[in-house]
Amino acid sequence: MCKKQINIRVPAHELKILDSYAKQTKRTKTEILRGFIRSLSKEQKTLSKSK
Repeated sequence: MCKKQINIRVPAHELKILDSYAKQTKRTKTEILRGFIRSLSKEQKTLSKSK
């Protein structure tokens, strides 16, 4: 699998939320964001079924 890199800019308060969540869950910010992206795929399937 070819990996791509993305860079995002977020306000300081949102980064603080992500940092805090990462510490609480003992996961990296990358792991958290990858998990969120994967959840979007599941959500898309659910939305497709409801149409």
